[in-house]
Amino acid sequence: MGNCATGVAGLDEILAGGLANGRLFLVEGSPGTGKTTLASQFLMAGAAKDEKVLYITLSETEEELRDGAASHGWQFPKNFEIFELVPPENLLNDEQQQSLLYSSDLELGETTRRIFEAFERVKPARVVLDSLSEIRLLAQSSLRYRRQILALKHYFSHNDATVLMLDDLTADVMDKTVHSVAHAVIRLEELSPNYGPERRRMRVLKYRGRRYRGGYHDFVIQTGGIRVFPRLVSAEHRTNFKRETVPIDNDPLNELLGGGFERGASNLILGPAGTGKSLLTLSFVQAAINRGESAAMFIFDEELGLLFERSKGLGIDLQGMVDTGRLVIEQIDAAELTPGEFSERVRVCVEKYGARTVVIDSLNGYQSAMPEEQALILHMHELLQYLNRQGSTTFLTVAQHGLVGDMKSPVDVTYLADTVILLRYFEALGRVRRAISIVKKRTGFHEDTIREFMINHKGITLGEPLTGFQGVLRGVPSLVGDDDAGLLDVKQR
Repeated sequence: MGNCATGVAGLDEILAGGLANGRLFLVEGSPGTGKTTLASQFLMAGAAKDEKVLYITLSETEEELRDGAASHGWQFPKNFEIFELVPPENLLNDEQQQSLLYSSDLELGETTRRIFEAFERVKPARVVLDSLSEIRLLAQSSLRYRRQILALKHYFSHNDATVLMLDDLTADVMDKTVHSVAHAVIRLEELSPNYGPERRRMRVLKYRGRRYRGGYHDFVIQTGGIRVFPRLVSAEHRTNFKRETVPIDNDPLNELLGGGFERGASNLILGPAGTGKSLLTLSFVQAAINRGESAAMFIFDEELGLLFERSKGLGIDLQGMVDTGRLVIEQIDAAELTPGEFSERVRVCVEKYGARTVVIDSLNGYQSAMPEEQALILHMHELLQYLNRQGSTTFLTVAQHGLVGDMKSPVDVTYLADTVILLRYFEALGRVRRAISIVKKRTGFHEDTIREFMINHKGITLGEPLTGFQGVLRGVPSLVGDDDAGLLDVKQR
């Protein structure tokens, strides 16, 4: 038995190949979650293969279906048949006191007969029945409803048709009759965050005899149809690459790092606002491109025009890197983006453009795209594991609250990172200065010193270890040796 491609980007990956031929499937979700769009794409995919397809609608008119298709730029082909099942005209006249509001007045037996007649006339390979709520109301009892669904299932299966039944969950949310009858059940959900547009996700509740991808998967409805972003599973993306230490174009910083950054490692840059986290990552990107590699940057917190201007002040031509095709920079609006879509964008940069260095600036912005902190940790864990297994070196920034003293991060991901770089402000000799130190490195030796640093048009400049001070990381150090031991000269600044 083969599979039917759903025609929905990403959905076949979740279903491990698509929908089994000749089986009945249930797609359920509240009104507005995208059931009709998904069903239309399913039939369009069949029609594109010269299959005859049939859309049986009990809830929408043919005109509404065609208008909805036109909004996506679709035009149903001739082998896409729409059967609009409405009460006969003699049931809608004034003498019978019928109304369009009461389609349930059409007897269940008559409805079934007309469905079978439409099927016999078209003889389709794919069928959509929209929606089960109307049939449930006609049946009036769970027993009669179940028998009716079973009758439909056996009829369609004997004719080798692949069937999608849609349920808008408006008649009886607790009725699970079709769950036990259907070969697979797909649920669509819509979430309304406190700020930003609605967000949608789907989950496969069951699929007989198939190892599908479980859990929730984000999806969007855009012009052209539904696009699903399968949940990232890092274990499925193992690759072989040479793990090596990659130096950067700065000898003092290489010494501090113990030789450089490790290939396929994640690096976290912590520090309060303004300490130079973003500018530090720019120098790492430039070093990667100078090595002939490709890089990708995902910017949450800064407008790209401003970032490009600031980089020029450091002698870094980001626009030139983009023009050569070696650098991909994406401005991310956390309010408009789901975590699943972000993971998909990262995957495209790594797998399509070959990015060996990836920058996410910052996790503070990424967190705002997450429903809760625990979800951020899980998403971040899978994403970092994926990047590590692809041999990409990752740089993440986190802005800590406060400027000096005890500072806290909005989310603690230090245990996920292979290397943690700590940036700090400190006051010395009447000036506000910046310090850098490596507090963690899993893959080898690193200096345990604290050095002053600055970033200007000459790049990154590091001073000698601050041996004459104690308490630098708290922000207000005390002298324990020479009054300027390790400090950069004022003229250098």
